Amino acid sequence: MLIKQISDWASANPKRLFQIDGFGAILSAILLGVVLVRLEGVFGIPKTTLYFLASLPCLFAIYDFFCYFKLAGNWGIFLKGIAISNLTYCFLSMGMAFYHRAEITNLGWTYILIEISIVGMLAYIEWSVATNLQTRP
Repeated sequence: MLIKQISDWASANPKRLFQIDGFGAILSAILLGVVLVRLEGVFGIPKTTLYFLASLPCLFAIYDFFCYFKLAGNWGIFLKGIAISNLTYCFLSMGMAFYHRAEITNLGWTYILIEISIVGMLAYIEWSVATNLQTRP
């Protein structure tokens, strides 16, 4: 029910989804590329993996803020673009986690699963809003 309410709000404000996604991407990049790197022993995710994963949200943030500031319409196709990127990021994160499963601690798994849940939910909302916008007359 909550996701439906969020989707309805976002359908009326599709531009805001880019802003929300952009700030979320910046937060992910900082957490992965700074915080988790400094606490590598606590989370068990290797630094090289963290830097790689942190670089992707940086690219997403550039895309999001470009869309937010420069687009005047046709939000649907661009929302689908970031939704697909976010889902790809989720699968890649999970793949990297399984690749390093012997080193990742329970706290590391908790972080990865929470991030994937949030990003996955956002991707679902973005896709739903994009589809809704593209089916409107």
